[in-house]
Amino acid sequence: MAEAPMSCDCFVSLPPGSREDQVIFGKNSDRPRDEVQEVAYYPAASHLPGSMLQCTYIQIPQVEQTHAVVLSKPAWMWGAEMGANDQGVCIGNEAVWTRRSVSPGDALLGMDLVRLGLERGDNAWSALRVITGLLEQHGQGGQCIEDPKQFSYHNTFLLVDRNVAWVLETAGTLWVAQKITEGVKNISNQLTISTEISAEHPQLRSEARAEGWWDGETEFNFSQVFSPQNPPARMEMAKKRYKEGTNLLQQHDGSVTAEVMMSILRDKPSGICMDSGGFCTTGSMVSILPKDANLPCIHFFTATPDPSRSIFKPFIFSDCSTPVLRVISPQYSPEDPVHKQPRFQSKVDRRHDLYRAHQVARSHTETKEGLAVYDVLRDLESQCLKEISAMLRGEIQGDELGDLFFDCVDTEMKLYQ
Repeated sequence: MAEAPMSCDCFVSLPPGSREDQVIFGKNSDRPRDEVQEVAYYPAASHLPGSMLQCTYIQIPQVEQTHAVVLSKPAWMWGAEMGANDQGVCIGNEAVWTRRSVSPGDALLGMDLVRLGLERGDNAWSALRVITGLLEQHGQGGQCIEDPKQFSYHNTFLLVDRNVAWVLETAGTLWVAQKITEGVKNISNQLTISTEISAEHPQLRSEARAEGWWDGETEFNFSQVFSPQNPPARMEMAKKRYKEGTNLLQQHDGSVTAEVMMSILRDKPSGICMDSGGFCTTGSMVSILPKDANLPCIHFFTATPDPSRSIFKPFIFSDCSTPVLRVISPQYSPEDPVHKQPRFQSKVDRRHDLYRAHQVARSHTETKEGLAVYDVLRDLESQCLKEISAMLRGEIQGDELGDLFFDCVDTEMKLYQ
């Protein structure tokens, strides 16, 4: 049997790819196996003029107003793998390697840029401009895993709002973007934008020509020009994501729902749900963004590894949104290994309450009782999806579902116990 392409993935479906008049966003975060991912809510905030913001490694100027955000993030870093804001914007990122070398020094992580785009962007395009502006000012780079062994990369991003999606691909401080207005699209650990370019860094082509990567006469193809000559195995395997007939999202084109997106993220034979080797799926997210601006957006998070053995718990922004402490990891500053020099010389226990309970439950996966727990949890997930569908049809008020995320986490904990 051919090896499944193990890689990280972001997905989006816009009408007519979606069954309903909705934009559906999904992402699996594939990270080091033992890394803990937390789901953190940060309310909208005002900041003093001239104040500074500490990101994972560097400080940058803070803006005067930031949006409320909910993030699925590696517990050790400031940034996030994926998340949403209260303006109806979702962003996820993927690791890529290009012909430009990756800076080993401290800079903004791609995950920092995800969070900054959400905190500062009113829509997908403005979030893209936030990211590219910060990229040009501060660069990207730095250690991307909680380990002394060097592992850094460039980033691609999928930015989505109620009306449009943008694919943003970077090489150092250079970037290119493609606008998606209908149908389905997925990105993985490779460059995908070829000649269909909607926006780009003003020096992109001149720098490519100066490096001798493009002759300036043939049609400019970003992925061909900037993909490395000897790409890592992860990039090579990711190419299988885009073959006709094997792309799961394309197979559902015209009928994509939140449930379909969850099933895709749970698919192990395709490699989309990773559960072997040093990397695995450590967190997952699915969002429903109704085209009708009067309806709320709904964001589902697992907060635990392996979506095939987790449930998607719905979060809805509301005036009473508060952090759910059972999915927040312990804090160790200033003794945290990420802040001490040299970094990552030791490990701390970042497991939150739900992660710990989930670990115990997974250890009993093959027992009759363990399998019964997952059946009950899937029933809970199905019930949540039914209630949300009723809300989007106007049968239930959205403010009645504001505590759903807390309730689902609480119920999941009780079942594990």
